[in-house]
Amino acid sequence: MSVTFSLGVVLAVAVWLLIRKGGLKVGHAIAAVLLGFYLRDSSLAPSISRGVQSVAEMLSGIRI
Repeated sequence: MSVTFSLGVVLAVAVWLLIRKGGLKVGHAIAAVLLGFYLRDSSLAPSISRGVQSVAEMLSGIRI
């Protein structure tokens, strides 16, 4: 059985859980989101994208 999740949905759930249960403050979550938007337009964006894609491919190869 194969289950596919969007990385955005997984990250949104993780942030929600951290805010509710892990003590993450809303201000910190907003700062992290703003940093993500900043990095998207930076010269580091292609490297970050390739790294995330590599990890996603590695994880998709794991059979449970």
